[in-house]
Amino acid sequence: MFTAVQVMRGYRQLGVSARLTIGMSILAALVLVVGLISLTLGPVDIPASHIAWIALSSIGFDVPEFGRTEQLVIDQIRLPRIVVGAAVGMALGVAGATMQGLFRNPMADPGIIGVSAGGALGAVVAIASGLTGLFFLALPVFAFVGAMGAALLVYGIAVVGGHFSMATLLLAGVAVNAFLGAIVSAIIIVLPDNAALREILFWLAGGLDSRSWEHVRTAGPLILGSTVLLLLLARDLNLLMLGDDEARSMGVRVGATRVAMLLAASLATGAAVAVSGTIAFVGLVVPHTLRLMLGPDNRVLIPMSALGGAVFVILADTVARTIIQPAEFRVGILTAFVGAPFFILLLIKNKRQVYSL
Repeated sequence: MFTAVQVMRGYRQLGVSARLTIGMSILAALVLVVGLISLTLGPVDIPASHIAWIALSSIGFDVPEFGRTEQLVIDQIRLPRIVVGAAVGMALGVAGATMQGLFRNPMADPGIIGVSAGGALGAVVAIASGLTGLFFLALPVFAFVGAMGAALLVYGIAVVGGHFSMATLLLAGVAVNAFLGAIVSAIIIVLPDNAALREILFWLAGGLDSRSWEHVRTAGPLILGSTVLLLLLARDLNLLMLGDDEARSMGVRVGATRVAMLLAASLATGAAVAVSGTIAFVGLVVPHTLRLMLGPDNRVLIPMSALGGAVFVILADTVARTIIQPAEFRVGILTAFVGAPFFILLLIKNKRQVYSL
């Protein structure tokens, strides 16, 4: 009888292609299973057999009469929500794996350079100003602009004087996060509109309610494009983890590669925050857990983190919207409740260094 540890050791000894094929197949199947379960659950329970009929209708088959209402529920409510959740999880997963590799720190996450705080400020401004009632996409647009603005500000501070410093980037991220958080708190305190205040608090808690195909079209291309770029740079990230001198000796353009990865991770995180609010611990727990299981090779870790993040967010959203029906729990609160103690247990159990290639 093989133990889980022996299975993981055997898996790590396989080639990159074999590890990718096995791991991606398992996680892709999990995405489909969790997505299907999520489609069936809700205020209107829809049997899996009905979902099969509805799927067949998309390729020309006639849907039985019982499926008309259910088809609308799936096409217009549940399916876009699941797709947005998968995209958000993918973005946070790959961004977290990238940040942990760049900083060589398992505690790094996508919000470390101010992206989440900037997105939160942009969204709060859009809600507090009443623009969300005038323009359907005002909230995601403002959140995305705020996220990217914060990331560029932090990076600009890190390159003052013409020399990039990773330590300065980290410290600038801490300072900018605190500053933007203070602005958000000030807006919440002085805002007189209780309805707007409630909307702000709901958004800050993170959630996927009322997500539509318009949100998919808004964030999807940005998340997909940045994810592809990070996948292409995974080998270079492996070399950067060995040190700048070693990376240069292997032909890596250290400065340009680091900037490209930081911007791509910020772009993915900004797009995710723009359509879901702040969902905590996904970019921290998922890549770190997979690294402990599968090893630190980013050629495997980054694509696996993409699918692992998708599974995590879809599952969390399914639990959040069904656990206290007919009301909904906030996804960001649920991921924090689950992620924080789980991550602490991981840290206690795995104190060894996990970044040696």
